[in-house]
Amino acid sequence: GLAALCAAGGRVTGDPAALDRADLVLDGIVGIGASGGLRPEAAALVNRAAAGPGLLVAVDVPSGVDADTAEVPGAAVTADATVTFGTWKPALLADPAAGRAGAPTLVDIGLEPYLPDPAVLALQHADVAALLPVPARTSDKYRRGVVGICAGSATYPGAAVLAVAGALHGGAGMVRFAGPEPAAAAVRARWPESVVTTGAPSEAGRVQAWVVGPGIGTDAEARSRLEDVLRSDVPVLVDADGLTLLAGTGPLRRAAPTLLSPHAGELGRLLKIEPAEAEAGRLGRARAAAQTYGATVLLKGSTTVIAPAPGPGDGPAYVNPTGSGWLATAGSGDVLAGLAGALLAAGLEVTAAGAVAAYLHGAAARTMGEHGHGGGAPVTSMDVAAALPAVWREMTAS
Repeated sequence: GLAALCAAGGRVTGDPAALDRADLVLDGIVGIGASGGLRPEAAALVNRAAAGPGLLVAVDVPSGVDADTAEVPGAAVTADATVTFGTWKPALLADPAAGRAGAPTLVDIGLEPYLPDPAVLALQHADVAALLPVPARTSDKYRRGVVGICAGSATYPGAAVLAVAGALHGGAGMVRFAGPEPAAAAVRARWPESVVTTGAPSEAGRVQAWVVGPGIGTDAEARSRLEDVLRSDVPVLVDADGLTLLAGTGPLRRAAPTLLSPHAGELGRLLKIEPAEAEAGRLGRARAAAQTYGATVLLKGSTTVIAPAPGPGDGPAYVNPTGSGWLATAGSGDVLAGLAGALLAAGLEVTAAGAVAAYLHGAAARTMGEHGHGGGAPVTSMDVAAALPAVWREMTAS
């Protein structure tokens, strides 16, 4: 390779000052099998290249990131673009490594017939469209899916309203809400189509899935409601305060699927680690939580990760490609919980339900952030919920 470069007119130099005037810098310091951060001499060259005028393009993955875990264990390249070969690497899909890749491009070099099953998947529009539930001519509200929402409290009634919004805009045929006043009153006033009770969740009527946790608090009453939901024989999504109540309890041992949807702070409580540690290894920590609690884990964040529950044929993790900074607003997780619960009630497999919900949720936030209110205006969680039907139409029309 060096001989070919020289034959084509290339030159070899040991002068780092060449980086100060280069138009293009190709990063090929280490390959995809490397581990650990860059050594000091390489890190100094990378810093100089970053300060220079040249476009910095990484080969396969930015040097210094872990291609398989998407972790950044030390000094690493931050590329303007990455050209990868054969297949996508986890480091190009999940943070923190993905944030170092710039604009990634895949070049097909004929490896596909020889590749093993993927460890990580990222859905695209066509994948989501194929998974979205479509009501048949003979469908009724029960066949479309009835989702139970156990959310809100006197302190946080808005969490209940937002979770119900996510469920109703996520295709649920019916929402049965179970929660205390004034959360119940807020849901009745905002969503008259929902069926509301202030009794125990088990008294709300038959559902195909439950969402529990947003805004319920962490007192004895909240714990009782959570335990009541977990005793059900249908899929359950646990979010927010419900996760705090679960922290440290170990495997849930439910017959029906369970989906946990923490952010990094909540994952830290579940695993008894610092939130920064959860952020530094999103793929690995989500998988660790799935193993610890025997549940599928949807780790929210800059790149949402969905790790399947342990078991035979548990399949790959999913990384959501539609994440948006517009989702960094209070209540967006409540909307996501309701949306995922509606998809569970419609019959989607639990890992797919989490992945599709995250995809739609991110796409709705992008739509509102880029085009809503004239474009570029602040986005609220209710805006995200309201944008879901338009995004749903976009998926099925493409």
